[in-house]
Amino acid sequence: MNEQAYIHLYNEFSQEIRDNSVAILNRGRDEAFEQFQKQGFPSKKDEAYQYCNLPEKLSGEYGVNIKRLQFQLEREDIFRCNILSINSILAYTINDNFYIPENQKSKLPDGVIFCSLAEAEKNYPEIVQKYLFRQSQKADDGFVSFNSTFVQNGYFLYIQKDTRLEKPLQLINILRAATALMTFSHNLIVVESGAAAKLLICGHVVDNVEFFSSHVTEIFVEENAIFDYYDLEESSNKTARHSALFTEQAADSNVIINGVTLTNGISRNDYHINLNGDRAETVLCGMAIQDTEQQVDTFTHITHSVPHCKSLELFKNVLSGNSLGAFSGRILVAEGADKTEAYQTNRNMCLTREARMYSKPQLEIYADDVKCSHGMTTGQLDEQALFYMQSRGLSSNEAKTLLSIAFTSDVIEKVRLESLKDRLHLLVDKRFRGEPMLCANCEVS
Repeated sequence: MNEQAYIHLYNEFSQEIRDNSVAILNRGRDEAFEQFQKQGFPSKKDEAYQYCNLPEKLSGEYGVNIKRLQFQLEREDIFRCNILSINSILAYTINDNFYIPENQKSKLPDGVIFCSLAEAEKNYPEIVQKYLFRQSQKADDGFVSFNSTFVQNGYFLYIQKDTRLEKPLQLINILRAATALMTFSHNLIVVESGAAAKLLICGHVVDNVEFFSSHVTEIFVEENAIFDYYDLEESSNKTARHSALFTEQAADSNVIINGVTLTNGISRNDYHINLNGDRAETVLCGMAIQDTEQQVDTFTHITHSVPHCKSLELFKNVLSGNSLGAFSGRILVAEGADKTEAYQTNRNMCLTREARMYSKPQLEIYADDVKCSHGMTTGQLDEQALFYMQSRGLSSNEAKTLLSIAFTSDVIEKVRLESLKDRLHLLVDKRFRGEPMLCANCEVS
C-alpha cells in the first residue's frame, strides 16, 4: 500500500489543509494522522478486509483539492432530477462541495437546517460541538483515520424537535474532474426528539476518470424520532468508495437505512448501529447488482445496549461475470439488554461460475430472554422455476431476468417512500436488462 505517499502529503501540506478546513475538523486531525501512521490502510491480513481490494486502489495517483478550489458551475443546471413523483427538496455536492439552490432552500420548513458543515459551525456551533466525532472517533479503522486526516468539509442536516418534514430531502453527490481525484467528507445528521425526516442520497459520476471517495457520516436520532436514510450508488467502474456510517438511537426511535448499489467499481460500506434507548427499532438493509469486475464489500455491526430494542437486517447480492461480494455482519446483544429482538439475513445469488461471494454472519448474546437469529445462503437460480417459466413461453434470458428481479424485491419493499420504491423497482429492472439508467430520468450536464 502507498501509505507513505499520503504521510508525505500531510507532512508537506498540513497547514494548508488546516487553513482551508472547517475549524472543528482540525480538532482531532493530528491524532487521526498519528493513528493512520500506525495503522496504515487495512490489508487482506485484517479479518474485516480479507476479501476487499479497496486498499489496492490507493496505490494510484489522485489529486486532492486541499486548497478548496471551486468548480465553475451552472448551479441549478448542473443536475436536473426528473423523478417528479418524489417531489423532494434537492441539494447536491460536486466532489466534496455542498450546495443547495436558493429555490430549494426556500422550501425547507422552519426547524430544518440543510447546509455545509462550515456554515453549521458558524451558525449552530453548540450542536456541531455536541455531536461531531462522538461516534466516529471510537472507530478502529485505518480508512476512518485516513478520512479524519484529510477531510475539510461535509454536509449538516439538523431536524429540530417535533419537526415533521413532509417532503423527502434528496442529496445528489456528483463526481467530476479532468484527472483522477480523491474526495473526502465528514457529515453530521441530528434528528431531535419527536422529529421525522427522510433523506435520499444519489451518487453519480460524470467524467471517465479514476475517483476515490471517502465518506464518514454520523447520525443521531433522539427520543421518539423517525429517520429514513436511503443511499443509491450509480457511479462507474472506475470509482472506488469507502463509506462509514455511524448511527446512535435513543428511546422509542425508529430508523431505516437502505443502501442500493446498481453500478460501481469497488465499494466498501460500513454500518455501525448503536441502540442506546429502550424500544428503539432499526431496519438495516441493502442490495447490490454486480457484474464484470465489480466488488461490493459490506460490514455491519449492530449493538443492542439496552432492553426491549429490535433490529432487522437484510442484505442481498446478485453477482455475475467476475464480480466479488463480501458480507460480514455482527450483532452484539450486551449484558442487560434483555427482551432484545435481532434478526440478520444475508442471501446471495451467483449467476456465473466465476462470481464469488463470501459471507460471515455473527451473533453474540450476553443477555437473557432474547429472540435472535442469523442466516446466510449463497446459490444459483432455481432450475425448477426456470424450467416452469420457460415451459410457459418465456425465453431463458427473460426467465433469468424476472427471477433476479424478484430476488431483490424484498429489500426495495423496505422503502417507506412509495414514489422512491416504484422508481427503484424500475431501476433494478433496467439494470438487469442492461438498459441505460442514470436514475432512469436524471440529466447531468
